[in-house]
Amino acid sequence: MLTIALIAIILASLFAINEWFSNHQSTPEFFVGVEFAYGNASDLKDLVDKVKNYTNLFVIGSPEISQNQTMLNETCDYIYNAGLHFNVLFTNFLDYNHVPYVWIIKAKQKYDDRFLGAYRIDEPGGKQLDNGTDRLVLEAKNYTDAAQNYVKDLHDYIEYWTYSGAKVFTADYCFYWFNYKAGYNTVLAEFGWNHSRQLNIALCRGAANAQNKDWGAIITWTYNDTPYIESGEKLYDDMTLAYHAGAKYVVIFDSPKIWRYGILTEEHFGALEKFWNYIHSSPQNYGVDQGKVAYVLPMDYGFGFRSASDKIWGLWNADDLAPKIWDDVNKLIDQHGSHLDVVYSDSEFNNVIQRHYDKLIFWNETVA
Repeated sequence: MLTIALIAIILASLFAINEWFSNHQSTPEFFVGVEFAYGNASDLKDLVDKVKNYTNLFVIGSPEISQNQTMLNETCDYIYNAGLHFNVLFTNFLDYNHVPYVWIIKAKQKYDDRFLGAYRIDEPGGKQLDNGTDRLVLEAKNYTDAAQNYVKDLHDYIEYWTYSGAKVFTADYCFYWFNYKAGYNTVLAEFGWNHSRQLNIALCRGAANAQNKDWGAIITWTYNDTPYIESGEKLYDDMTLAYHAGAKYVVIFDSPKIWRYGILTEEHFGALEKFWNYIHSSPQNYGVDQGKVAYVLPMDYGFGFRSASDKIWGLWNADDLAPKIWDDVNKLIDQHGSHLDVVYSDSEFNNVIQRHYDKLIFWNETVA
């Protein structure tokens, strides 16, 4: 009887321990928050106070703050004291001694791992694709020449910011592969307009996986005018989609200021808090929709991926291959959903790609 009692006690103890661990699983390294891209220090503090209980990331995206050392120090202190991680968008050299990497080195020492890095050059790929005067590459002999010059020129622009050892971030809606090759540590895929979320996940996550980088999603405008941003319900769905797909960062872009808190209303804050509760109650769902199948593009094929007729590198109209690739990718998304990644044929990363995916489908194959 004593033996039976001891066994019962041991089993009960093991069950209790297992139950405790099941209910106290550690949350994965995942960051969710907002990008403040309007107003002054007072506006920033107001937004920090609003979201600090259901976020862990704050992005300073206002040049009014980042280009003023006093204001930048004041707001970084405030964010840090609120218990949040943060990074800073630098749109240009700071106006104090023109040495931003000195500030970054001091910020790393002062704020430790709460300071995540520098957000430098917004949408470099989008500028190349759509904005002629802001393109890094104005002309090229062919796709390979365009790719090589884009990567080289972009690397030269952000190399200065890596001298400090800080991680460098950007957000974009195309050319993720080439942004990573240029040296970015993290690219945030833009969820906005009527662009396919799953396609942008496939392109950004595929590039990050192949090149051993981090990726995330930033939820941007849906409309060109008020209310700019999507509904709270759709916002929650987008955040959940990115979380399930394994994004390390999810950011909500907040600008311009039309209400007290930019474009965000109580509806959006409610969705953000609901999502915060979800990720802490369901850490096991993080990354459940990882990429298992990869569609392999031709090397240096800088296609915009917004339609079958989108431009290539912003320099050429769609070629004869573009409609097939567009149809292939959309068929594969229908078949595999968020388990699809899109990568490039590139000798530097081909071995990694072959090991990472269960199945590779090449652009010159027939996709049923």
